[in-house]
Amino acid sequence: MKRPTWAGLGDVNAFFGLMLDNIANLVLAVSLLPIVCGMSANISGSTQVQDFVIRKMIPGTALGVLVGDLIFFFIALRLIRRTGREDVTAMPLGIDTPSLFGMILFVLGPAFGVAYRDRGLPIEEALDYCWKIGMCSIITSGVFKIACSLVSGYVRRALPRAGLLGSLAAVALVLIAFMPLLEIASSPVVGFVSLAIVLTTLVARIELPYRIPGALAALAVGGTIHVLMHVTGTLGSEGPTSTFTPHLGLLLPDLSVPWWDVYRESLAYLPIVIPFALATVVGGIDCTESAAAAGDEYHTGQVIAVEGLATIAAGLCGGVIQTTPYIGHPAYKAMGGRSAYVLATALFIGGAGMLGYFGYLFQWIPQPAIYPVLVFIGLEITSQSYHATKQDHYPAVAIACMPALAYLITIYTDQILGTLMMSLADFETKNGHLARQLQTLQILSGGGSFILTGLLWSSGLAAIIDRRLRLSATFFAIAGVCSLFGVIHSPAKGGVLINPLSLPDGLPEGAMAGQTPIYLATAYGAMALVLAGWDLMATKRATDPLPTPVP
Repeated sequence: MKRPTWAGLGDVNAFFGLMLDNIANLVLAVSLLPIVCGMSANISGSTQVQDFVIRKMIPGTALGVLVGDLIFFFIALRLIRRTGREDVTAMPLGIDTPSLFGMILFVLGPAFGVAYRDRGLPIEEALDYCWKIGMCSIITSGVFKIACSLVSGYVRRALPRAGLLGSLAAVALVLIAFMPLLEIASSPVVGFVSLAIVLTTLVARIELPYRIPGALAALAVGGTIHVLMHVTGTLGSEGPTSTFTPHLGLLLPDLSVPWWDVYRESLAYLPIVIPFALATVVGGIDCTESAAAAGDEYHTGQVIAVEGLATIAAGLCGGVIQTTPYIGHPAYKAMGGRSAYVLATALFIGGAGMLGYFGYLFQWIPQPAIYPVLVFIGLEITSQSYHATKQDHYPAVAIACMPALAYLITIYTDQILGTLMMSLADFETKNGHLARQLQTLQILSGGGSFILTGLLWSSGLAAIIDRRLRLSATFFAIAGVCSLFGVIHSPAKGGVLINPLSLPDGLPEGAMAGQTPIYLATAYGAMALVLAGWDLMATKRATDPLPTPVP
């Protein structure tokens, strides 16, 4: 029998890479929400939150992955038929990591706090409220992405490759690679051994005996070491205790949930939701450019529309985290993946959420053994970003990472201030200089908008390198308009949109001096004027007639 053109041996490795990437995000969601809800010290409350997330939120989220990956599978089949190629790699889709943090930290957590602490509702009712708020937010996000799909192809053609891939590298290094590395280092014996297997098999591409997939081997070896160290009492800290008990059974998404009851209240979170949705649109454009650089040309608008449809499907069925094309297409292609890996991932993740076996995966899989796969994905994407960019534009790729580094720092400084039950404005009275530095980091990162900031900076620098100063001035002028309303550089926690004439309460006044949106917009405007004036002078010199030589 002839081997199908949409499947290959490399699909096994690619499946474990994509599947474990999604499972890692689901594990992260179930682990993080009890902490954000303030239940980490309450074993009973933490278990109740975990159980609610797995029963109510995970099935719809998994269904979004199922829908999106199935559509991408059939799109890849159509590309195979049209081109006659057998090396086509399907576009991977999964749970969006940046907005996972954004939804939990800035939407679900605060919504739970409103219901539980402000309104005094029981835990179950408060969870139900924040779940509906999350559903409304995701549905709105999906509709927004569908609208953006109409112009995404033009955006891809208008932006330089260094700008698109630079913002890609920023997400890859800061969120996908570095943050899981912290979990790996927290249990180094388990994590480092698994990481060594992943780096050897997936980065160096040294095959294991019997062609065992590297991602599977890393999980198996790391999991075995974890069990042995746990049995012998040498594992050390295992994190918060939980009494959560998984169970098999149908957990079908409930389409009858009256999420529209709280839709008006969910509009208050749009300043957070829309920037993250916009970030996934930019990321989807990046993914399409990255896939094209690897040899697979997909229609940009179609890719964005698929992620919008998958996100809406997830929200309607109880999902609270949006789906997005994964920026790891080059990594899965490097593994030898074709199209079967997205089909297998769709079925496995969909089954995990709706048949209940994700609860067992959450309980059994040690996080330090699964997160090395995310590190590999991050490294491969960063490598591809440079490989697909001409050498002169390397600095443009690098500059896109700087706002992302600021975002990384703010994640932990916000947690520290939250633990101290102190706002930055309160902290300013004790340490004004440090408060100004922290507020500057918040402005630089702008919450989740660091992706858009990196894209504009990288595109602007690429244009400067190409001596297209007028185009560079345009990018920085756009950045100025965006900063005026908090689309980028929002001074408020969570990166919410703001009115430049009326800033949100709770901001440290001293730290904000000279850093308000009006100052930032003025600064970008000055940059644009300098570059445009420079371009005008250069053009004038080039067109001026040469002086007549003196006899």
